[in-house]
Amino acid sequence: GQLPTWLQGTLLRNGPGMHTIGDTKYNHWFDGLALLHSFTFKNGEVYYRSKYLRSDTYNCNIEANRIVVSEFGTMAYPDPCKNIFAKAFSYLSHTIPEFTDNCLINIMKTGEDFYATSETNFIRKINPQTLETLEKVDYNKYVSVNVATSHPHYDSAGNILNIGTSIVDKGKTKYLLFKIPPSVPEKEKKKSCFKHLEVVCSIPSRSLLQPSYYHSFGITENYIIFVEQPFKLDILKMATAYIRGVSWASCLAFHKEDKTWFHFIDKRTKKEVSTKFYSDALVLFHHINAYEEDGHIIFDIIAYNDNSLYDMFYLKNLSKDFEEKNKLTSIPTCKRFVVPLQYNKDAELGYNLVTIPSTATAVKEKDGSIYCQPEILCEGIELPRINYDYNGKKNKYVFATGVQWSPVPTKIVKLNVQTKETLYWREDHCWPSEPVFVPSPDAKEEDDGVVLTCIVTSDPKEAPFLLVLDAKTFKELARAKVDVELHLDLHGIFIPEKVLKTETE
Repeated sequence: GQLPTWLQGTLLRNGPGMHTIGDTKYNHWFDGLALLHSFTFKNGEVYYRSKYLRSDTYNCNIEANRIVVSEFGTMAYPDPCKNIFAKAFSYLSHTIPEFTDNCLINIMKTGEDFYATSETNFIRKINPQTLETLEKVDYNKYVSVNVATSHPHYDSAGNILNIGTSIVDKGKTKYLLFKIPPSVPEKEKKKSCFKHLEVVCSIPSRSLLQPSYYHSFGITENYIIFVEQPFKLDILKMATAYIRGVSWASCLAFHKEDKTWFHFIDKRTKKEVSTKFYSDALVLFHHINAYEEDGHIIFDIIAYNDNSLYDMFYLKNLSKDFEEKNKLTSIPTCKRFVVPLQYNKDAELGYNLVTIPSTATAVKEKDGSIYCQPEILCEGIELPRINYDYNGKKNKYVFATGVQWSPVPTKIVKLNVQTKETLYWREDHCWPSEPVFVPSPDAKEEDDGVVLTCIVTSDPKEAPFLLVLDAKTFKELARAKVDVELHLDLHGIFIPEKVLKTETE
């Protein structure tokens, strides 16, 4: 095929790449050592490159020729040759775990720099052109968080907004929303942006020892949306996991009898909206988008009724008949919640407070809290992306992978959230990765541009390839075959050439 002439830049992807070191194997697919890969578009041609992230974790494991650093689903133990005192000491030092810097989930842009990220307090700077690993940054030096999301948001000024959990700090467990500026004042050129990090707001966890797990959050023009779900991390179990010989993942549990609480933080006052909004128990990894309309906050998420998704990816389940054998017990559902921030305070109990067209409801309860039920937009999509120019604004389109009862994606989907119509691309034996939308330079409409996705083939005779779709029609424009073993990855970003140019200069 042919690439649009305007498509110039690099698609940078991240995900687990190495699951066996020496005679040892990780238990979980999400534990694998991070593999970065890039597709660079230049004058109608595509160049591919990949490199393992040379994290401290990678270096220690490779040097020992075995897994010596624990990951979320795999607890590692020190060298058995060490004497008994060294062993006892390392048991003690694991109470509050030193997390891994195997940053395998996403790529974050901070000013002119790029970082590989995961969900621990560590991020690793990388060179987006050579994929070299540069310095390690510990969020904990600048803000008291033990974990943070790998899905930050960027505002129009280029600030990064992110959220992390501060575990039992000064007797409290809280979620901290923080902001990192894109650059530092001229006179402090040698300092990093992280030195100017500021905490925007703190939300107390409903439970001191069981904070909610979260993978992303939402944002509108005036509000930040945090969903506190009953999928929780048990801190006491986590502190003793090492001694008990179990993984940290076993300390996560879904409490289906609990509620899911919605928190809305006003960006201007930095305070949380005082009304308590909640819904039924759900498990959520990915927010899609959110916006405000006539006194309501509308936010779209992909939700599950249980946490079976995580269990699917234990490597013992990833056999060659994976697609046939493994079935999710809960299908991912695209849900739209409509939350009335301004409502008639005198409304009767049981009255639906939503006043804009939607089948979503919000009903006042006796204690003044508001029970929200969603509108279902569609089922069977994951890894959602939008045209980021519409982030926090009313959007029409979502690009996502199509999954049914098996967690492996079989198609790329374009969903119109206003009409619920879908377009899709699929081909036999093709497993697509998260689709990334790249707008054309003179875009007039939301879907003017292309969608990029990496395709892994389950047919050994077929080479993997990068697929370029016209975002409007979803027709294939081009594919670039790659003569290497491509891995299923997680997330990534497109970096336009003009941004990369300033990098090299």
